[in-house]
Amino acid sequence: MKILLRGGRVIDPAQNLEDVCDLLVVDGRVAALEKGIEADGETKVLDVEGCIVAPGFIDMHVHLREPGYEQKETIATGTRAAAAGGFTAVACMPNTQPVADCGAVIAYIRERVRQSGVVRVYPVGALSKGCKGEELAEIRDLVEAGAVAISDDGRPVMNGEVMRRALEYSRLFDIPVISHCEDLHLAADGVMHEGIMSTVLGLRGIPAAAEEVMVARDLILAGLTGGRLHLAHLSSAASVEMVRQAKERGLKVTAEVTPHHLCLTDEAVAGYDTSTKVNPPLRDEGHRAALAEGLAEGVIDVLATDHAPHAEEEKDVEYDLAPFGMVGLETAVPLVVTKLVKTGRLSWRRLVEVFSLQPARILKVPGGTLAVGSAADITVINPELEREVHVSRFYSQGKNSPFNGWRLQGWPVVTVVGGRLVMEEGKVLV
Repeated sequence: MKILLRGGRVIDPAQNLEDVCDLLVVDGRVAALEKGIEADGETKVLDVEGCIVAPGFIDMHVHLREPGYEQKETIATGTRAAAAGGFTAVACMPNTQPVADCGAVIAYIRERVRQSGVVRVYPVGALSKGCKGEELAEIRDLVEAGAVAISDDGRPVMNGEVMRRALEYSRLFDIPVISHCEDLHLAADGVMHEGIMSTVLGLRGIPAAAEEVMVARDLILAGLTGGRLHLAHLSSAASVEMVRQAKERGLKVTAEVTPHHLCLTDEAVAGYDTSTKVNPPLRDEGHRAALAEGLAEGVIDVLATDHAPHAEEEKDVEYDLAPFGMVGLETAVPLVVTKLVKTGRLSWRRLVEVFSLQPARILKVPGGTLAVGSAADITVINPELEREVHVSRFYSQGKNSPFNGWRLQGWPVVTVVGGRLVMEEGKVLV
């Protein structure tokens, strides 16, 4: 199949390219990237004048829930949500049932992706057996089966010795350890950020220190081992500063932030909407501003959604009883465009870096560029397209989003995966 994207503003930081030109896709690869490309009768032509044409966006932190929790999400529904949101690839976390702590589960996930997936899926293997944090999983087995990273995301690794050994293995296999930084003793039974709002609302708080002490520990261990450490979903200003200092010292550390931690504060909890119950929690404005600054400056490397779907009945309970997590695949791009790009806090080039180039580099997976000959994974965004969020229209089974009813700008309008058009004008085609 041939596809010609005509007249778009192509942004490819890997090539230091930002220019209006045409992009031709032939047999799943970028065949030409220049002005005035002619189309033959076999070519599907898409007029993308006024749109941003970028290398395919990669979400390196999602929960597809399969196997074991198909009432929340499946690989079929989750990858369709990704395509609708402009993502050409996702990395799925291992806290499934059974846990993805052995090669057999990784192989199962990859087979299910082959059968029902719409975008590329890169499995993340469990760091420890059963994600219990007590004994390392068989990491060689996981890597040989296709895992691109290891993590116990959803739970922290409280045992420092286990984390040390995991980082040593990360160096051996050249894969990142994705760390969920949380001291369970400090977090205790908290359900939101510890501060003025938690006092006003009468909800138990989780102090920022619960994240910060584990960020500090993991950075120390990264320095000790020389391992590759990736810090998931940062939420604290002090965490950003520690990452800044670690990078200045030359540590192999990268970090991510979610769109919801950039666009919401703990004041969003005021209505007791359980969609705002996330881990780490939404923090106050000072933390939010520091995260946005860290992302713009390059201290934080990646935007990732931590897409965490739950069944409606699980969230339709008292705030204290609801599980942590919100969905994010279908709103991530317009949220960031509306709140950061349109306000001048983040450039389009930086947006492409943190949604595409950097995730590809950290996970060492294909993508992150539109160079001629590269795989044709492409995300097209209409910067001026304004829509209202309707969770009832989500492709994801999870509807647990606090952004229902928000009017946002900058929606993805085309998603191409391996040369195949999988989404156009918000409609998933496969």
